[in-house]
Amino acid sequence: MNIACSFKVAVVGIGKVGATVAYAMMLDGTPTDIILLARDKKKAVGEKLDLEHALPFLDYVNIVATDDYADLAEAHLVVITAGAAQAPGETRLDLCKKNEAILKDILPKVLSTNPTAVILIIANPVDVLVNLAHGIAPHASGRIFGSGTMLDTARFRSYISDIIHVDPKSIHAYVLGEHGDSSFPVYEYATVGGIRLLDFPGVTREKIQEAHEKTKKAAYTIIESKGATYYAIGVVATKIMQTMFSDAKTIFPLSVPLDNYYGHSGVSLSVPCVLGSQGVESVLHLSLSDGEQVNLKKSVDTLKQYC
Repeated sequence: MNIACSFKVAVVGIGKVGATVAYAMMLDGTPTDIILLARDKKKAVGEKLDLEHALPFLDYVNIVATDDYADLAEAHLVVITAGAAQAPGETRLDLCKKNEAILKDILPKVLSTNPTAVILIIANPVDVLVNLAHGIAPHASGRIFGSGTMLDTARFRSYISDIIHVDPKSIHAYVLGEHGDSSFPVYEYATVGGIRLLDFPGVTREKIQEAHEKTKKAAYTIIESKGATYYAIGVVATKIMQTMFSDAKTIFPLSVPLDNYYGHSGVSLSVPCVLGSQGVESVLHLSLSDGEQVNLKKSVDTLKQYC
């Protein structure tokens, strides 16, 4: 259990995602300090004021608006959301060049002022950016990781829940691989309340694949409808923060560099990871079926084109 007197979180990039991450964390009440860093300090100041006006109804949080990376010096967790947003019709991988350039500018500044921070990358394409980050800071293994397929997994469990009418929190199935179109569901050994998912009444392979297709299309549907996705990823970031604060050792599908994972290295994507107060502590090697191993290779091959 983390018994620190304070827990400071910095959000770098205060667009829709960054502002929503800060809002979700403020509502949660875990952080004692939230630092909003934006290139345009005026924007950060506006978000700070808007958030602060909710504090009379919430646990107190000290909120700082800044454009100075020196203010990140004592942050326990730095969340990087800065980057170009996915437009209607774009894939996450279409954002590569723009957001790689942004991360190359941001990450050294974060590390120079706070070399021991845990850094969560949310900006897309998250897997490519995580791989780039580890090239910039190879010494920070475990402390730099991406939100990966946590959101894909949540969406997948939600769609499975619609089929079997069971709380999605009771469904233990992952989406792994790329946070994108080559992601794949792992369900051969998935369970619901101790029952194998494939043996659960009403479940068929076809329905599982249909749920995964909905999962892959979800972001496109939301972006086409309202321009961006940000509420659910705000909750994902908050869940990661809670886990770090309590040193809970929770297993999440996070984007990390692979090290001979089913023979694959030199690329980052989502696999089940144990998360603690100092970041990713270990990677779990799931028993993947032959078909799932094929899907893993497809995801690796897709991402290696951009690494």
